[in-house]
Amino acid sequence: MGRVCHLYLTRDHAIFLHNLLNGDGVQCIAQFRKEALFDDYRISSQNDDRIAFVIDLGLLHRALRSSVSISLEGPTGGSAASNRLQIKLVKKLPSNSRQPMPFLTFETKGYKSAVVQDVPISKPLSRADVMELQSALDMAQDLPQTLVQVPDLLQLQNFVDRLKHVGDLLNVSITQYGDLHLQVSTTLITVGAEFQKLRVIGVRVEAPAGDGGASAQSRTEMAKQRGEALSVQVSMKHFAKSLQCHLTKPDSAFYGIAAQGGCLTVIFQFFIPGTRQTDKSISLHCRLPVLDTGSS
Repeated sequence: MGRVCHLYLTRDHAIFLHNLLNGDGVQCIAQFRKEALFDDYRISSQNDDRIAFVIDLGLLHRALRSSVSISLEGPTGGSAASNRLQIKLVKKLPSNSRQPMPFLTFETKGYKSAVVQDVPISKPLSRADVMELQSALDMAQDLPQTLVQVPDLLQLQNFVDRLKHVGDLLNVSITQYGDLHLQVSTTLITVGAEFQKLRVIGVRVEAPAGDGGASAQSRTEMAKQRGEALSVQVSMKHFAKSLQCHLTKPDSAFYGIAAQGGCLTVIFQFFIPGTRQTDKSISLHCRLPVLDTGSS
């Protein structure tokens, strides 16, 4: 999604925030309860035990991959008791420097080796900056009144891959009876797709009986006139970028349009392995800026 992000640590959560303080571009929020990532977790700060900083995702990813490979050393792939990873927020004096710098330090013990990796981070945010980050996070947690479930993200991605060659702007409409309508228009051509009778969470109404013979575009317009649908226009590039979150292997995704067409929200759902129950220790969602609110 991007090269850097904020890592925001609180008493109960570790939260990755991409582009949250910038309204231009896709915002992405991945939140983990501490129990989902850590066996033991301790945090202390003068800012109500909240610490936030900017980190390079490429360096973080490389350190994690190295730690995983070391922890799997041994004849049986390592044991949970002996092969441990500790992550610490520290200050160290880099070589050729007189000023201590903050690092996220990874201490990994394997079967035959132990490795310490220092990932440089920004200076931790001030109290005022953390409050600004928390305020932006609170605003980003607001859910649209109507969400529709897209069960097959791969099908949607394949369709968007074809649409990218048609135009740069994507019109998105969502009805309260479970229809998702995507359309790209140019001076020469209009291409669209409609996903009907999707599962609806939130405000839901029954589809009118007399609309069955109308085109998808006409039905969407009539739904907007009745106040039962919202439409927005977003960047095709942003929409395609948000679909990269399918790499996290979510079990399903929900799309919704914020009140007054403020943004397009995508919420990814994860199940507890082996069940159909939502894993509430993990949450991931994106917010796409709107270029045109349409006639909602």
